[in-house]
Amino acid sequence: MSTRRTELAEFLKACRARLTPEAVGLPPGGRRRTPGLRREELAQLAGVGVTWYTWLEQGRPINVSGQVLDAVATTLCLTDLERAHLYSLAEATPVRAKTGVHADDLVLAEILTALDPLPAVITNTRYDILQPNKAYSDLFHDWHSMPCVHRNLLWCIVTEPLARKQLLNYDTEVPYLVARMRAAYVEHIGDPAWETDLARLRKLSPEFEQLWSRHELAEPQPRLRRIQHPIAGELSFTVTELTVPSHPDLILFIETPADEQTRTQLPLTRRNPAAV
Repeated sequence: MSTRRTELAEFLKACRARLTPEAVGLPPGGRRRTPGLRREELAQLAGVGVTWYTWLEQGRPINVSGQVLDAVATTLCLTDLERAHLYSLAEATPVRAKTGVHADDLVLAEILTALDPLPAVITNTRYDILQPNKAYSDLFHDWHSMPCVHRNLLWCIVTEPLARKQLLNYDTEVPYLVARMRAAYVEHIGDPAWETDLARLRKLSPEFEQLWSRHELAEPQPRLRRIQHPIAGELSFTVTELTVPSHPDLILFIETPADEQTRTQLPLTRRNPAAV
């Protein structure tokens, strides 16, 4: 079974498991061995054959029409993002060609520098840290209690023993980052760099493995990030994600003070205040 078909099967199972009979107008019924709808119920509601849908969930290499996929997506109550994800996994829509990306573009470097004193960083959709500005490097300089082997935002959070004390909204930030990464993964299924990284992280972090297995997707959105800094104290930032049209696999993260206390205390995060 191909990796893409495996991913499609797991995504369908996860979506079916979260859908209750009541949500689609069915009676609750008796005891169920597994949560969510049964395959037979979903197939009937979508108007597709039970055997065909079973094969689809088993990851078999069967042909899938857009009309049938749409019926399944509607029955599963998928969001627009999840529907597009389903189509891409089923190879019913063209997969964007992979492009080589580089963060040393002079224009991007100049933008990062100009954003200082706002912390900002450029990553790829796997969260590899490609280029931070000095404000960002200063803000997270003391983040690690042990050597940073992977220059990657997600690795830095889920593998750092003190992360929960330093990232005060850890329980909302990490699921969001994993869901964003899951949405990006559909464009990189089978990519050796992605597959190797994911396998290592899933083995290293049971928490990541559990979140990854949910198949939850998220779109970019401004959000609050709360940090406990060793010198500046508690800081709150609004995190904004900007895409780079010329480099579709890059993300520019900008952290803006969310309150006056953070704006006042931010200079205390600088390692060389005289240069600010």
